[in-house]
Amino acid sequence: MIGDRIEVNIGGGLDVPIPRMVNVRQKFPAVKLDDVAGEVAAQFKRPDIRAKIKPGQTIAVGCGSRGVNHIADAALAVVNGIKGLGGKPFIFPAMGSHGSATAEGQKQVLAGYGITESAMGCPVRATMDTVEVGRLEDGAPIHMDRFAAEADGVVLINRIKPHTNFRAPIESGILKMLVIGMGKIIGATTLHTYGMDTFGELLPRVGRIIMAKKNFLFGVGLVENAYDETALLEAIPAERLFVREAELQAQAKEMMPRLCFDEIDALIIDEMGKNISGAGFDPNITGRNNRCVDWNMKPRVQKIVVLGLTEETHGNATGMGLADVITMRLFRQMDVGPTYANVITSAYLDGAAIPIIMNTEREAIQLAIKTVLRVKPLDCKIVRIRNTLAIGQIQVSEPLLEVVRRDPGQFEVLGAPMAMKFDEQGNLQTAFRAA
Repeated sequence: MIGDRIEVNIGGGLDVPIPRMVNVRQKFPAVKLDDVAGEVAAQFKRPDIRAKIKPGQTIAVGCGSRGVNHIADAALAVVNGIKGLGGKPFIFPAMGSHGSATAEGQKQVLAGYGITESAMGCPVRATMDTVEVGRLEDGAPIHMDRFAAEADGVVLINRIKPHTNFRAPIESGILKMLVIGMGKIIGATTLHTYGMDTFGELLPRVGRIIMAKKNFLFGVGLVENAYDETALLEAIPAERLFVREAELQAQAKEMMPRLCFDEIDALIIDEMGKNISGAGFDPNITGRNNRCVDWNMKPRVQKIVVLGLTEETHGNATGMGLADVITMRLFRQMDVGPTYANVITSAYLDGAAIPIIMNTEREAIQLAIKTVLRVKPLDCKIVRIRNTLAIGQIQVSEPLLEVVRRDPGQFEVLGAPMAMKFDEQGNLQTAFRAA
């Protein structure tokens, strides 16, 4: 049993020195869309989008669990656009097993992003009930949210980005929400048994079956730049989804940020959560993925330390198993129910494995430094980030400064090296702490 503190005999103890850290800016292209609501309104002026909505139709608008920038603004603008064409919109959560795989939990996830009935001016209808809309060749059923299936038409809003577990022309975005998100826990579980390595072929196949049976109208896809800002937004009619989403995903990959180092001894991540990434912290950024996933990406990181969960993740710690060390605070923040529901649905069970737990943030960081192989503590190449969506400004240890200074086009040093500061409870006092 794990109590309030863990007492363990560590050879030589944990009193190892921590290198001084320096604030550094990573430079990326920064195309930015300033008026998300205005761009949605402009998309609704297109004839091919206006033709999709008929007066009096009930339109289900699906929103997911990711922390998409300006998602509430986009959702409200979509609702208003549908109303302006005479439609009767309602919002529904299209998020598979997230939100504890309960209707109320999924409704709470949306509320956390500002998507409520009062804010949107329309009903928010959440259910875990599904209808079967078809079957795959082997007889596997294809599920769809009951409320969405009963509507006259469906519109989906989602960020288009590289997925955290597979590579294909279309990965994470409108199509995945259509197939996995709308399938709720039963549909998501069924399709995940095929393995995410098959999703590049499976998602389009299932998507076409759903489109043939139900009136999917269009998706509103958002692409974000390297600084987690909305770069572009586009309404994609159903008949163009497979071509256009692939093109937008290619743009998303070009805009995606990275940690611009080949080798990192210890990566410190202040916060993780489902609003940050489906994997809690994005393997596209950390270079590390679940066991048995073919993932040959940089940086190569020896030790990953995660300090806490975001409030928006509601205790869902999916992905913590990819870390080496977590804090007691993170362990206490974890809600086993939603974490297990999400991880079991994905079939990648190591996502819920519990890493080494240290009592404080200082101990967690020192343990990572102590266990880096063949490197003295003060020579450790350490990178600290707030989360994997926010890597424009980072901290690096002094041993990485040589790499930073060699590439002024990629990096800007923002200050002098400073020692990490901890309070009396052993928690960090400087930079990146979530409000």
